[in-house]
Amino acid sequence: MKFTIVGAGIGGLTAAIALRQKGFEVEIFESFPEMKKMGAGIVLANNAMQVFQRLGLSEIIYKNSNHISSLKLVDEKLNTLTKINLKSFEKKLGTHYAAIHRGTLQEILLKKIPTRHLHLGKRVKQLIEIDDRIQIYFEDGTSHQTDILIGADGIHSVVRKHFFPKTAIRNAHQVCWRGITKMKLPERFQHEINESWGKGTRFGIVPLAHGEVYWFALANYKNNFRTEFQEADLGKMFSDYDPIISKIIHSTPTDKIIVNEINDLKPIKKWHTNNVCLIGDAAHATTPNMGQGACQSIEDALALSLCLEKEKDIKKAFSNFQKLRIKKANGVINQSWQVGKIAQLENYFGRKIRNSIMRMTPDSLGEKQSAKIFELNF
Repeated sequence: MKFTIVGAGIGGLTAAIALRQKGFEVEIFESFPEMKKMGAGIVLANNAMQVFQRLGLSEIIYKNSNHISSLKLVDEKLNTLTKINLKSFEKKLGTHYAAIHRGTLQEILLKKIPTRHLHLGKRVKQLIEIDDRIQIYFEDGTSHQTDILIGADGIHSVVRKHFFPKTAIRNAHQVCWRGITKMKLPERFQHEINESWGKGTRFGIVPLAHGEVYWFALANYKNNFRTEFQEADLGKMFSDYDPIISKIIHSTPTDKIIVNEINDLKPIKKWHTNNVCLIGDAAHATTPNMGQGACQSIEDALALSLCLEKEKDIKKAFSNFQKLRIKKANGVINQSWQVGKIAQLENYFGRKIRNSIMRMTPDSLGEKQSAKIFELNF
């Protein structure tokens, strides 16, 4: 039985590894002509690291990442609003948060897949169902026929648009800048993630390995982020924040900063049909407010392989996979959307009330919510 995966992102590559470990044949088709090391970071939470531990990849990931032991939400001056101590989860689950360069993680995963099974520069143009098989036509004029198709091609999934056309992408009306810089953070920042909330803006600091710092900055926009932020001066935009934030921004070459608008996929009720199944962002793209986008894709990868190993009937296996994953994944979408709106309030009194409530809320509540996210049900 052969599987074809469209999309060689983190979810697609992890799925290929998991399926291969179960003895399945896998071919991956990726639209990009080469696998470049993109200039952004990624945070692998305890749920994702449990998956990588079971796939035998946790040790190499830990060697190339930074150990994160706490998560902090702070105000513009880095005064703590709420904090989640991750050490109790480390003891309970046997894994820890890992902050890593996305390109480094991609390289680790790629090394586990024979190059002959990875096909680059293959942008899907058309999909046609022929009896019990699927014919894939690519923009370069080539084609490929497969028994089973896994759509791991992201929020703008071609596979989803073909098989599930009645889905909707939601615009959060927020723009996000991401970058990686080389600088030494003060000792207290070395093993914690700080996300600073201001007036309609926020800024995140994520220490990586080897003295690198991954950062992200967000701001609200009204109609078109490209025109409204065409000449955005991030240093000026975040000048009211703690000085370390301006230092991080100014230490990053402007041509290395990635800019995107923030969208998600309105939760859908079905991820599979016949011999086609969606995973990752193709099935449940979320806003990045909980750091769970890639983590949920990684969960999908192992869960799918386990369902296919246990159930030989493809339709039943896909149905079991969806039952296993859809409630949690769609829950993350909805919760993350709400967090994003709360995080970037612009009203002065609204922000004051929000901050006061956060300061009064016991840290144990956040830890309890995190425990649900970190738990695997497979």
